[in-house]
Amino acid sequence: MGKATYKVKGGKMIKVNLTLNEGRIEEIKIMGDFFLHPEETIEDIERTLRGCILNEERISSLIRDALSRKGAVLLGASPEDLARCIMMAGEENG
Repeated sequence: MGKATYKVKGGKMIKVNLTLNEGRIEEIKIMGDFFLHPEETIEDIERTLRGCILNEERISSLIRDALSRKGAVLLGASPEDLARCIMMAGEENG
């Protein structure tokens, strides 16, 4: 299992645990002290990312799409910050 911690400019922390299978995200858990409303959107993002190849641009795009679908607000981090931490966890996993 890959794990990563990423500190966003301004002080927020993102933590990701993930498992890869043949270069694709099999399981993922995203945590941190950023603000996301509604909170259950994080589970939607995690579901959306399962099966995704480990590609930072693609991951950022999927996160933005999930936020838009839910009309969710993400504060203290950006989709790109989440994607960077996911990539770091994936690189550790490899």
